[in-house]
This record gives sequence, C-alpha cells and structure tokens, in this order.
Amino acid sequence: MASLSYVGFQVSCSIHERPSIPVNNAYLNLKTALCSVIKPLFGALLQKTPNIRIEHVSKNMKNTSIKILDALVDSMFEITDQPLLPSQKNFEPVDELGEAVVISSIEGNIPNNFPDGVYVRNGPNPLHGGLKSTKSMFGKSYHIWVEGEGMLHALYISKVLKLDDHYSNNDQYYWSVNYNNRYVQTETFTHEKLRNKPSFLPALGGDSLAVLSAYILNWLRFGIVNKYMSNTNVFEHSGKIFSIAENHMPHEIDISTLQTLGNWDLSRAWNRPFTSHPKRVPGTGELVTFGMAPTKPYVEIGVISADGKKLIHRVDIKLNRCPLCHDIGITERYNLIMDIPLTIDLMRLVQGGPLMKYNKEEYARIGVMPRYGDADSITWFDVDPNCTFHIINCFEDGDDEVVVWGCRALDSIISSTQEQIDTSTTNPNNSYHDSPYEWRLNMKNGQIKERKLTLDTEFSMDYPTINEDYTGLKNKFGYIQVVDPISTTPSNNLLKYCGLGKLHFAELDTRVCSTSGESKEVVKIEYHMFEKNTFCSGATFVSAKGGVEEDDGWIITFVHNEDTNISQVHVIDSKNFSSDPVAKITLPYRVPYGFHGTYVSM
Repeated sequence: MASLSYVGFQVSCSIHERPSIPVNNAYLNLKTALCSVIKPLFGALLQKTPNIRIEHVSKNMKNTSIKILDALVDSMFEITDQPLLPSQKNFEPVDELGEAVVISSIEGNIPNNFPDGVYVRNGPNPLHGGLKSTKSMFGKSYHIWVEGEGMLHALYISKVLKLDDHYSNNDQYYWSVNYNNRYVQTETFTHEKLRNKPSFLPALGGDSLAVLSAYILNWLRFGIVNKYMSNTNVFEHSGKIFSIAENHMPHEIDISTLQTLGNWDLSRAWNRPFTSHPKRVPGTGELVTFGMAPTKPYVEIGVISADGKKLIHRVDIKLNRCPLCHDIGITERYNLIMDIPLTIDLMRLVQGGPLMKYNKEEYARIGVMPRYGDADSITWFDVDPNCTFHIINCFEDGDDEVVVWGCRALDSIISSTQEQIDTSTTNPNNSYHDSPYEWRLNMKNGQIKERKLTLDTEFSMDYPTINEDYTGLKNKFGYIQVVDPISTTPSNNLLKYCGLGKLHFAELDTRVCSTSGESKEVVKIEYHMFEKNTFCSGATFVSAKGGVEEDDGWIITFVHNEDTNISQVHVIDSKNFSSDPVAKITLPYRVPYGFHGTYVSM
C-alpha cells in the first residue's frame, strides 16, 4: 500500500530545530545511558545549547565526532536482516540492471490502439540485504514493511514501423518492448551505498526506548531521523516524472533511463514532506498536495501551478495531532482531508508508547476545504472511526453534496510494536479488512451518509486506480487489487493480491450475505482472478488511443507466479474484465512485489 505510500516517516531538521520533548523518566534514562558512553568523547556536543548547530563546528571536529558516534553505534547495536518465510521470497530485493533489456516473450497481442509509453512501478528494494532489526541495551528496533529503498521497475512499450522488403506498400508495425529497473538515488541512498554497510538505525518500529535512541543517534550522525526512501509511488506533472514517499520531497526521474535527476526544485518554497498521492485538478491542471510532520504545523496543504514552477497556495490547516494521512482527495472546487486516528506522536514515544498508533476510540473526520482556503474555511464532518489510506475518487454531486469513495478499514495494517502485531494475530476481531466505502457530505445542512459499497464477506480490497481523466469528477468505474485471504495474515503485514476487481459505481447488485442471509444492494463488481499462487502489484489504468467511454482501455499490472518464479506484465481489457489477459509479457528477471504504478504515454 500504500504508499500507503505504505509510509516511512521522518523528521528532517537540524539540531536547533529539535522538537521540545518533555523531561520524563524515559527520556532521562535514555539520555543518561547515551551520555554514560558518549560523554567522555562527545558529551560536550550533547550538552550544547539548542542554538548551536553541527555545521557550525569545525569540519575536523565534525568528522571526528561522526566517527566516534559510528564507533559507538557499531559497538552498542547488533544489526541483523529480518528473516522472510519461504512464502515471502518475492519480497526479497533484486539487483539493479543498469540498462534496459529487450523483451521477446509475449503471449497474445498488444492491441493496436494501445498507447506508446512506459509502465513504471515503485516499491521497496532494501539496500544491503533486506530490512533490518537491531538489538541494544535500549531494546529492539526494526524496519516496518513499508520501508526499504525505492526501486523503479519500468516496461517500455512502443510501436515501430517495419518495412516489408517484398511488399513495400503493406507497411507493418511491430511492438518494441524493453524492461529496466533502477534504484531511486536519494541523498541517503547514495550516502549509505558509499559507506557499503547499513548506517541508519531503524527508527519506526520496536521498543520505545530503542526507537528513541535510534532517532537521536541518526539525528546526531546524519542530521535526519530516517532515510529518504522514495519507494511508494510515481506521478507525472508538467511533463516531468517524479518518485515519491511521504517522508521527503519528490525526486525527479529521467523516464528514459530511470536516472534520478534530483529533488523537485520547489523545495525552497515547499520545505516539508509531500504526499505520495498528489492530485491534478480537473480543468486547471494544478497539483494539490499536503505534507505531514510530527511537530506543528502537523499538516499543510499546497497547490502547485500547472507548469510546476510555482507554489500558488500553502496553508497550515491547524490540526491538533499528526494523522498518518496517505492520500488527499479533490473535486472541481474542493480539497478533501482525511483526519484519521492513526497518528504519529513523539510525546507518546517518549512516554514509553509507540511512535505510530491506531486508536479506534479517537475521532475521525473528513475536511472539505475550498481550493485556496485556510483552516477557518474548512467544513469538518465527523465520521465513524476508520483508517482510510487510499481514496478511490471524490466529486461534487449537485450543488450541495460532496462524495468520497475510499478503501476503509477499521484497523491499521501499519504496526510499530510487536505487541500490536501479536494482538492482531491472536484476536481475529483485530484482523485487517479494507473495502470500498462511501461518504456523502452535505455542504448545506452538514448531514453525513455513510455506506459500505460491498458486503462484509467480500474480499478485502485496496490499491485503487481509475481513469485519471476522471479524477475529481463523477466516474462510473474503479479498479482495485484483491487481497489474497490465504497467504496474507496480520502477523506478517506483507499483503499479497490474488486478483483485481472492477467496481461499477452506477450499477447495483442485490447480494445475499453468506453469514446473515440478509439481502443487500451493493455496487456491481467484476473479478479478474489470477491462477493459484500468482499475485500482482502496481495495477493502473491505461486509456485507449481514441477512446470515448470511461472504461475504454486496459488494466496493466506486474504479476509474479510463485510456483515458477516467473514475473510477467499482464494487459487486461477493461471491457472484458473477467476474460484472460489480451497480452502476457514475460520478463527476464524477477520483479518483487511493490506499491503503486502509473502509465506515462509518450
């Protein structure tokens, strides 16, 4: 997920910007433990006033200090790879290719009106072996499943004119197909690769004291808390392609080579993280984003010009907590904010609790904000507590009503403590189930109507995609990945997707619930299921050239067969959704499961 995406969170700040932390036993014990080892060599730096920054120390002193801290980390922390079960082998990282490889094995035919372009998907590909765990005097810390350096996997599809030597008047075309992969070369990726060993301590999951010590030591050594992963999504704006995860600015990508060109040059105007799912406004082409931080301002909304050169609008929406938002919705006039009770809380961490926590006893609400509004202009709608990472679409239905379609869960798949994971394993009521859901928000009278779009006994579903021409507009169709109920358990949090669903929002089915026997009206769903032990990732919609109807096109997705260890790309006709793929493109290398993808028409 995303994404999520789905999210490795981080604070990017220097010593003088450190958040205020209450002096309590946990923090004092941590500081005492650190100082007892560091103080003879580096204690002076720890005791400096907040106004003194590391870069103000002489270069030699800084280099010496970092070497001392590195030696401290090496002596105090045991870093190991997190083991994977045999059934999780396709979550293992792969090597970088470096250049594109020609594909010759295609079963079926790529349709004539398929657009030339690049299907590119992002996902975690941990450097130096895999996700890490640490043991130290402070306890255990570990990477959670959404972490790992970003790697792009790209399939290049183009129609090439072929002149027949014997029948020159009967020119023919053939499809040229190539595959490439490449790491997103963030600053921290380059830094850790040059070091040739794991350097950043895991600072998201684990015992609170261990996470806090990793947080502080990463901060002191690198000036940031966690790595810039850039592993969740890929998006296009103003003719440029960007890789993104929640914890940093987008990284611009040369789509022809997958080379990382650097941070988006808006970084001076937008000096904070960036959502994995920015949305392009229908009509204007502007891009709406938001950025989270664990210190105030917790969430800011931004609007970027259609040419990508200017930040038009930026506003603090003045939340009193940091919700772990992963997605933002838009309509023609509004921005939609999901304020959910999955939160990041530094105070909670210092007091011995988890950095991230889903609390179903807390409130959830959806904010509807005019495109260039401020915090006072937001209309808030209190909704049933939920954890919604992905929005399918939003639109205005008439003058008064705003509709939000999303993938709603009643628990969070992102856990930062082993206790939460163990509880979800032993208590079936805590198991994760994500399904399409509708909120209707009346802007005139403040009323809310909520409803499930599918049955409770239907598959869990997530990672939605639509025809992007309909983003922010009323649409008839959505496409969604189907969670495999057998291979996915809350204990591993590594979801596999055994099929795809096509949601017909304008058509209702009367279905009988298998548990209650009650008849219910739900949206019509078509399924496209893969063969046994075959799973997909990064599904996205590709519009047909010259297409007229919303579903004129295909779903394209990376697919892996775990029995044969073969990876493919499947092209599925949206109008014949349950039928076999029109084309199966066999890749010469394994593609690990990942997060979100997009199709860039050339």
